[in-house]
Amino acid sequence: MKPTAICRLRGCCIFVILVLGIGACERRQPRTEITRAERVEAGLLPAVLVHGQPGPPAMKLSARMAHYHVPGVSIAVINHGTVEWAKGYGVLDATGTKTITPDTLFQAASISKPVTAVAALALVQAGRLRLDDNVDLQLKSWKVADNEFTRNEKVTLRRLLNHTAGFNVEDVGSYAAGEPLPTLVQALDGVTPAHSDPIRVHAIPGAGFRYSGGGYSVVQQLLIDVTGKPFPDLMQELVLSRVRMASSTFRQPLPPDLEPVAATAHQITGDPFKGRWFTFPQAAAAGLWTTPSDLAHFAIEIQRAYRGQSSVLSTDMANQMLTSQPSGYGLGLWLGGKDQSRSFSHGGKNEAFTCMLFAYLETGQGAVVMTNGDGGNGLLNEILRAIAHEYSWPDYQPPEKTAVPATPEAYPAYAGEYDVRGIRTTIRTNGDRLFLLAPPVWPQPVPLYQFGDDRLFLVDEDIDVTFVKDGQGRVISMYVVGGGQTVAANRVK
Repeated sequence: MKPTAICRLRGCCIFVILVLGIGACERRQPRTEITRAERVEAGLLPAVLVHGQPGPPAMKLSARMAHYHVPGVSIAVINHGTVEWAKGYGVLDATGTKTITPDTLFQAASISKPVTAVAALALVQAGRLRLDDNVDLQLKSWKVADNEFTRNEKVTLRRLLNHTAGFNVEDVGSYAAGEPLPTLVQALDGVTPAHSDPIRVHAIPGAGFRYSGGGYSVVQQLLIDVTGKPFPDLMQELVLSRVRMASSTFRQPLPPDLEPVAATAHQITGDPFKGRWFTFPQAAAAGLWTTPSDLAHFAIEIQRAYRGQSSVLSTDMANQMLTSQPSGYGLGLWLGGKDQSRSFSHGGKNEAFTCMLFAYLETGQGAVVMTNGDGGNGLLNEILRAIAHEYSWPDYQPPEKTAVPATPEAYPAYAGEYDVRGIRTTIRTNGDRLFLLAPPVWPQPVPLYQFGDDRLFLVDEDIDVTFVKDGQGRVISMYVVGGGQTVAANRVK
């Protein structure tokens, strides 16, 4: 699914289902660790703090799950290079009472990509693949369609893994229960019953970053052709069994014996999806079923490889994986920070499965948060801020903004309706306060704080709003700025 408008600014933070019973299950752990988990549960943090005002009241996880209409959450925290604690909250399915546990399976969505990247690098390390060779030399079942873009530059494994191969198809197709599933070759060629366009080179390979799930489908076919094994089997052999990911699988569809321990995806209406979830035949890009604990073990293995302590990846392979391109992406991972704060991460979002893996290279810290609701992005960021506060991370600390004295006499001029790329957004006054309402992103009014003439900001998300006036002083539009994007919104009423 492709994000749009404010959904894109909020990382597709849209609202789904009310939480039915916030039960929590946990692994056995020392009392001190439970205390840290309890402080996280009771200390979720907003996106922005307001300078000069008291800190926000403690936000409890259960209340924020209800706020975001997310029925289930699972968390694993890494400290000193080990999984310090893992807990589940809420329910697998909003129509039932079965609780989330640390062993509940979630779709990892795009976090499948770095796991696939490690498998590819393991084959490079074994001499069966080369990072900078033309992949057509080893592709057998399918070939890259040469065109004017590939005349002088070729598609290589390195370029596939760091999204510089020039491929189209950002999001691979998903398939509802009962729909016919394409083969991987059908999906690569966009042939019925595939939902996605043909995967083709649309830019000169190596010329720049272009995020492509389609490119990872090419990696999937390459690994199959080189090993002669089904993709789930080779992933089990190359990565899952070697990184203590005992609960994980790339099998698509999910085997029936695992369905009872899998979380259900919930749609925007508040109802579970028919069939409980979608299937992803292009599993390298989005098809991993896993738990936060298993992904935490994966992150720990990356940390170990960086220190030269991994049996999966050599130090050289780890360094290549962790070398950032100008985009900030390495070979399968987003990279950030510097010195002792170097970090790696990847987020994921399939239909209603929203998740994040974040970890540090030097300190042995990190966390994985997985949810089964479309509103999970806002929630998981609040959780990660609480973890960052508890464990003194340099990242995920909410910025502090300074509000200026409000000018409520100006607010009626802002009130009205605006079109934010198809989402009807309402600005309304209530007394001397100004609020924003934008279903389904914000189904309830959220307050705006003033920090300049015609400029306001939100607290729940790090988003600024600037109102634009014409020559007669009438408000005719607004700009919404957040997540590195600026969206112009014309006034329609």
